[in-house]
Amino acid sequence: MYADGSADPRAAATARTVLDGPEIDRALTRIAHEILERSKGGGDVTLLGIPSRGVPLAERLAERIERVEGRAVPRGSLDITMYRDDLRLAPARALGRTDIPPEGIDGRLVVLVDDVLFSGRTVRAALDALNDIGRPRTVQLAVLVDRGHRELPVRADYVGKNLPTSLRETVTVQLSEPDGHDAVLLGPAKPRPGEEG
Repeated sequence: MYADGSADPRAAATARTVLDGPEIDRALTRIAHEILERSKGGGDVTLLGIPSRGVPLAERLAERIERVEGRAVPRGSLDITMYRDDLRLAPARALGRTDIPPEGIDGRLVVLVDDVLFSGRTVRAALDALNDIGRPRTVQLAVLVDRGHRELPVRADYVGKNLPTSLRETVTVQLSEPDGHDAVLLGPAKPRPGEEG
């Protein structure tokens, strides 16, 4: 995935599909039902997607919960750019959008939604960003893919697929909203700047 959030076409050419569109749909439906079960109907749930692909995933989860419960689910996005611990190590990044529902997050059960859980550093940054916005009653984490290799003590509450990976592999999530189709791809790691590609 490039810094702008678009998928690297070279990765798709050499990667294998580990989840296709229908499998992603089933995983999101299962996660939505798990959120409803654990929250006893989801009355105080707010979904916040972490850009870029966590935002459409949060939207899809909200739609599924709404179909079951028959009421609107507050959702939004939480930009973590300025909370990342690698800002000084990486090239400049464009700021994303933080969009908090009118209900706010104070006293609510906030479910952070992301596409891939890897080191845990994105989640740490999201918790820091959330702390500057309000004080939720509880914070939970929903991810489409947990690929392991944690560097921080972070665990997802809701997981679409646990995918054991090597550090020499890349997980790429493609969603119809930004990419035109749904798939999770597992492929070789991208060369770092300065390495032969």
